Amino acid sequence: MNKVNWGIIGLGNIAQKFLEGFSEVKNARILGASSRSQEKLETFRDRFKIENKFCFNNYEDLINCKEIDIVYISLPNSLHYEWILKCLDNDKKVLVEKPATINFDQLEQIEKKNTKKIFFAEAFMYRFSPQIKLITDLIENDEIGDLISLDSLFGINLLTKKKFFFLKKKKKIDINGRLFNPSLGGGCILDLGCYPVSFSILLSKIISNIKLNNTTDIHLNNIKKEYHQTGVDIDSYLELRIQNLFKSKIKASFKENYGNSSIIRGKKGSILIDDTWINCKKITIIKDKKKIVNQINYVKNIYSYEIESVSKTILENKNYIEFPAMTFEESKLNMKILDKWINAK
Repeated sequence: MNKVNWGIIGLGNIAQKFLEGFSEVKNARILGASSRSQEKLETFRDRFKIENKFCFNNYEDLINCKEIDIVYISLPNSLHYEWILKCLDNDKKVLVEKPATINFDQLEQIEKKNTKKIFFAEAFMYRFSPQIKLITDLIENDEIGDLISLDSLFGINLLTKKKFFFLKKKKKIDINGRLFNPSLGGGCILDLGCYPVSFSILLSKIISNIKLNNTTDIHLNNIKKEYHQTGVDIDSYLELRIQNLFKSKIKASFKENYGNSSIIRGKKGSILIDDTWINCKKITIIKDKKKIVNQINYVKNIYSYEIESVSKTILENKNYIEFPAMTFEESKLNMKILDKWINAK
């Protein structure tokens, strides 16, 4: 096998961005696509030059296609669990969009049912980016000293828009869409909060004396939440403390444009990240009252790094993803924390 053959089920906005990444990858190709919308299927077929015989209106037909090695699941959150299990039942490797499931119980059931240890990973694409490699290298090289804390934001105003001067107008909300529908796994915690929580876990793993096998020593404090009329959380704050050694202050919102910046603090300095999740152009170190700017050169689409790394893992016949990508144990811990945050009163 020289290239990994990918199939995709669900052709929403994120699917288009993901598929664009194949143009810059040599060890993988998009072979098949499936959607219940014939219009979307034809659009993706033409744009990404997918053969007609590998275009399916039924998700199961794609999963049963023997030529496809791995299935990328890009469906609404509430559908992930069902189609992950069907992929594993058909010995298909899986990369699923975040969040992998809508609660911890579903993720635990996936682990129990995956007795063949088929490759499974959660698609936090930022974990594969050059900026994460730079950040982890800086920390491991003791550039800012022992880690103390993280402040991380992810907020997008989906509710209002500016009209004139300081006046705001309400945006039209699709209450049946996945973001604002509780039955589809909506809410800002699952959709956006999962990112800074996963980043906290990544940084915690670099602290050698922190063990992340369970949530016994992980405490959620000062939780604040605001809800939309549909019942989903639209603005939330969390202080996450891990073994009293590392603390994260996290904000997620569909109401406020918090942006997506982060500050990592150590005993000798801090790292400022302008854009934690997409294509950060620079990382700034503040140390001894001086600023050191590290420029980052992205030579590929950010999804290309993810596709290339996962495909390399498969070509090496490994059934697990390695750090700093999101390991299965990290996915479980991430979902445990999200569950507690969502269900906190």
